[in-house]
Amino acid sequence: MAYGETSPVDLPRPIPGGYGNRLFLFVMRRMASAGVNDAHAANAMLGAFGRSYRRPLVLMRAMMLELARASSRRIMVAPCCCARMTPDEARMMEATGLALRDPNQAYDQVSALLGNDHALGALTCLQAWHRPTATWADRSIFMRRADPSPPSLPFPRSRRSGRRAS
Repeated sequence: MAYGETSPVDLPRPIPGGYGNRLFLFVMRRMASAGVNDAHAANAMLGAFGRSYRRPLVLMRAMMLELARASSRRIMVAPCCCARMTPDEARMMEATGLALRDPNQAYDQVSALLGNDHALGALTCLQAWHRPTATWADRSIFMRRADPSPPSLPFPRSRRSGRRAS
C-alpha cells in the first residue's frame, strides 16, 4: 500500500486488555486463517491452560465451526500480529462478554455478526466458553496467584502418604 492510501479494511478498535481476551482473539484469528486444527492455536491453549487445555480447545473449535456453518456473510478477521480489531472481531468480543450477563443482547450481536437469525448455536458456544475459563482459572495463567507457593494443607503430611503421624 502506498503512502497516503487508506486501508480497505477498517480497524476501528484496539485489541482488548487482559490475557484471557487476547488469548481468545489470538486463537480465533489463528483458527480462522489456518483452520481449526492449527498447531499454534493449540499450543497457545496448552500454554494457558496446561494439561487441561483440551476442553477449551474443543469448545473453541466448535464455536469456530458453528460460526462458519451458520454465517450467511463473510466474517472479517485481522492477521494475528495486528494490534487492532476489525468491526466483526469487536462485535464477537462484545457478544462474548455479554453471553452470560445479557443473553438477549448477545444474541442480537451474534445475529448481526452472522447476517441472519440462526445464532442460537453460536451463542451457546460463546456461553460455554466462559465455563472452562472460570473453572480452570486456578490452573491457568488467567488468574495466577501472586504467591507461587502451593497452598498449605489442613492435615499433617504423614497422613497424606498413609503413614501415622508421630
